[in-house]
Amino acid sequence: MTEYEKPATTLGHGRLPYPRGTLVLDIVSERTGLLMGVVEERLKVSGKLVKSQAFMVPEGGGLEWDVPLERVRPVI
Repeated sequence: MTEYEKPATTLGHGRLPYPRGTLVLDIVSERTGLLMGVVEERLKVSGKLVKSQAFMVPEGGGLEWDVPLERVRPVI
């Protein structure tokens, strides 16, 4: 592997930090939406977590978007 090659990874469903459909806030963009799912990227060799993405939709429906999972908090 050269210094420019990315290690092999796999994608899979991740654990939801809150129940599906929970109203959450992206703390950076300040957008709110319903949490629909999480996708994790892991290294193929070790299974080490590389990143987690949360997928959200607007409350009234619309286009889904994703943000890094660490930016998502429940709306209180």
